[in-house]
Amino acid sequence: MGSLFIPAAVNITRPSQRRPWALSVRGLALFHGHPDAPRLSHYFLPRLIAEGKRVLCLDGANRFDPLLIARFARRAGKASSAYHQNIRVARAFTCFQLTELLVRVPRLLQKFPAQALIVTALPELYFDEDVREREAEIAFREALDALKSHARARLPVAVFSDAASFRTPRQNFFQLLVAQADEVWRFSEQEDGKLRLLEEKALPKALAAAR
Repeated sequence: MGSLFIPAAVNITRPSQRRPWALSVRGLALFHGHPDAPRLSHYFLPRLIAEGKRVLCLDGANRFDPLLIARFARRAGKASSAYHQNIRVARAFTCFQLTELLVRVPRLLQKFPAQALIVTALPELYFDEDVREREAEIAFREALDALKSHARARLPVAVFSDAASFRTPRQNFFQLLVAQADEVWRFSEQEDGKLRLLEEKALPKALAAAR
């Protein structure tokens, strides 16, 4: 399990439109640009839980950290169980497993009715050179279709990606994800150690109105 990386702060390029460490209530959001992007997904959980929402996490990066969640709970004066009972984690270790989990989300929601979906390591898992490119592309496009289907069903979806750290001819998978996302944000680390979220693709006005 990794170290307890805690960002000093986060600044938002358009604070009137986004609260720090908050997800939109609609659409497909992509967060990327930092090697710890999958781990940074943790910092969006406390606000969701404080709002009484359940969160389903599909962890392709194998970075979900119960100790960090327990720390958030202590800071809020809550028992760690109060946080953990509102989070369900399903791990994927291959691109095919992640695609299968995404396709099965409607069935998972029947058992755990979450109000938000967080996904890590998309599309990184599909960069695996042990998987033939054609097979990886088919699996990725199926995963992308599932993501958009969930977002259209009014389940807010947030993908946390570290794709930029990879040198692979399959980077077009990331560009396909960007094209499908309703909003895109990039983490940028400043000289003082603080993080800034830079807006690269704005949420459509129809969805922004529901934020």
